[in-house]
Amino acid sequence: MNSFDVVVIGAGAAGLFCAGVAGQLGLKVLVVDHSDKVAEKIRISGGGRCNFTNLGTTAANFLGNNPNFCRSALSRYTPRQFTDLLQRHGVPFHEKHKGQLFCDRSAEDIITLLLAECDAGQVTRWQPCSIKNIRYSASSPQDTGAGSYELDSSRGVVHTRSVVIATGGLSIPKIGATDFGYRVARQFGLRMVEPRPALVPLTFDGDAWAPYAQLAGLSLPVHIETGSKKEKMGFLEDLLFTHRGLSGPAVLQISSYWQTGTPIRLNLAPDTDVLQSLTHAKASSRKLIANELASLVPSRLADTWVAQGAALGQNWQRPINEATDKALAVLAEHLARWELTPTGTEGYKKAEVTAGGVDTRDLSSQTLESKQPGLHFIGEVVDVTGWLGGYNFQWAWASGYACAQGLAAALLAERTIA
Repeated sequence: MNSFDVVVIGAGAAGLFCAGVAGQLGLKVLVVDHSDKVAEKIRISGGGRCNFTNLGTTAANFLGNNPNFCRSALSRYTPRQFTDLLQRHGVPFHEKHKGQLFCDRSAEDIITLLLAECDAGQVTRWQPCSIKNIRYSASSPQDTGAGSYELDSSRGVVHTRSVVIATGGLSIPKIGATDFGYRVARQFGLRMVEPRPALVPLTFDGDAWAPYAQLAGLSLPVHIETGSKKEKMGFLEDLLFTHRGLSGPAVLQISSYWQTGTPIRLNLAPDTDVLQSLTHAKASSRKLIANELASLVPSRLADTWVAQGAALGQNWQRPINEATDKALAVLAEHLARWELTPTGTEGYKKAEVTAGGVDTRDLSSQTLESKQPGLHFIGEVVDVTGWLGGYNFQWAWASGYACAQGLAAALLAERTIA
């Protein structure tokens, strides 16, 4: 029988990082993954350059049923610590936008770094290798101490004191995403927060969207928000029109907070006083309203926008000097507060991450160990979801590091006592 201190299931960002740290702390570590490839999500992220962290990371950049759960791990492994690691490995990187850090060359640099860290910790990797069953044996009838696990794998039975589930969520099934981690959590009686696609484009009813489908490919900066009162959330980011709905950073961000059946609100000219500009133009111009509006927003949007006036009982397809003050006020208000209700999302196939997952009430924020002794959950499989912009990778590093430190402290302490 193969025996290890720790078996990490999942060779993605969190799993590989956790394994490398744990191995270098003196533990005998095995990483298994059902795919023959490692860290595919890293490989395809950031246009192939991997937005691997964000310098401004705080707990406020994450959501979940307990958004403060991530605070402990994030405080113990910071973006600066990860960039120090990159520098030790000679990986060049740059800041692109709002604290987002990308590789200069390729995401492959991050994968190579993680594998080198695993090699430094003498980590064993089995790929492809599937886990068919996990059995737990308590250390005593009272189950008060650490027990052990037997894993039936496609490469034989494995014995271990601790198991780390780093299998991610349901997003992007074409690269191997499965519900394995959720099934393990349920097997051992852990609570779950219903998973859902996050950082995902929003879609709209075909007929209702028809007037805007012609704007597909158009991008512009907007302010977007959803919710009300204490639940209100907003972002200032770029919006992208698609044939089926809306995408771009603004929509990906808001999608994590959007609830089915509720509206989103868009200010399509967030840095402009549209009414003041149109009123000023009315006094000195004979151009069509659409032409004047095109100086404030993209011309394709201006043309589409004034064409919607009839549906609101307004005639915006006329020279601006012939428009009433009320008509211009309605136009400006509609542009600054476009409210519409998505019918759904593009689903897991287009979602960058999965929100929900293993309920943090059943996990230690210090070690990521669950209430099931010796069973840990890290990364995306946990109900911790970051904003767009490198935050989810930072959670992978931080949760993996906290878990590895906790594993080493517990298992090495047992050896000392023995």
